[in-house]
Amino acid sequence: MTHTARHRMLAGTAAGLLAASLGVALSSTATAAPRTSATSACTISTLPYPADTYRAEANAIDPSGRFVAGAALRVGENDNQYLMLLWDGQRLTEVEAPGVSGFDPADINESGIVIGNGWENGSPRAWRYRDGQFVQLPSPPSVDVSVSAINKAGDIVGVGSDNASGEYVALRWPADRPGTVEVLDAPVNARPSGITPNGTIVGSAGEFANWTGWVRRPNGRIKPLAVPGGGSTEVYAAAGHWAVGRVSMVDAQADIVRWDLRDGSYTFLDQEMGLDDVNAKGVVVGGDRVARGATSRVLPGGGERINIGARAISDTGTIVGWRNADRVTPVRWTGC
Repeated sequence: MTHTARHRMLAGTAAGLLAASLGVALSSTATAAPRTSATSACTISTLPYPADTYRAEANAIDPSGRFVAGAALRVGENDNQYLMLLWDGQRLTEVEAPGVSGFDPADINESGIVIGNGWENGSPRAWRYRDGQFVQLPSPPSVDVSVSAINKAGDIVGVGSDNASGEYVALRWPADRPGTVEVLDAPVNARPSGITPNGTIVGSAGEFANWTGWVRRPNGRIKPLAVPGGGSTEVYAAAGHWAVGRVSMVDAQADIVRWDLRDGSYTFLDQEMGLDDVNAKGVVVGGDRVARGATSRVLPGGGERINIGARAISDTGTIVGWRNADRVTPVRWTGC
């Protein structure tokens, strides 16, 4: 599961070109998505957060729904203090990392291992937090890295930017070889955005605004994720056998897509949705909406001068994100 994306790492070549080069047939199954309002069973609650922080939000939730990771900003007399927030149920832990600023938790797995990105002395840093300790993830020589997703086994995927050529490379930090990083065989300028429990990886590749979606199987086989007649394709997240992304369509309004990775079939979702995450049941969240099946619902908690944003969803259906009613606070939705 991924969240993030928040700082989405998305790029790619034209979907048709990649499909042609790989010689893969694409599914033509599509379904339009109606919209409804949220049911009365859907409720929002505020997660506990440090009272002395200026803002706080929840960024990621593990598939079981137990662990949640987020970030907060405490304004000091001389500079800002960035905190990582880790919830185990309702129990909150505040975590500081000396020298690291701009905390952005990207994902968390069932063991409570958090991955994310930040800055240290003006340079980007990708990190893993486990058992009370931050560890800076290794990078290939002369490559800046950022992470996007972690699976149950602890395998992490992300992207590296070559400082000399400016090209992107797909990276994996394997759980069974701690302290190592490997460059994956993937399309040119590949940027992974999700990894499933069995090691399937999804992402986007290519040049800006000419992106192509792709899926890489555990055996290394790569296939495109696209929509016939579609153009630039970005893939945002994956869970179970589902992936979600955005496809530029010429003669159709709907451009948010959910793919079934088993056969490449796809469903168009409500274009008014934001797009942040999907769970193993194919439920999609983003902005102030959740799409279960082909139905989009508005989440409760928003309103006039009150903004809400869903960031991530567990396999149990629990959703986390933020609410801004004069102050940004972390929230959780259940029963939606």
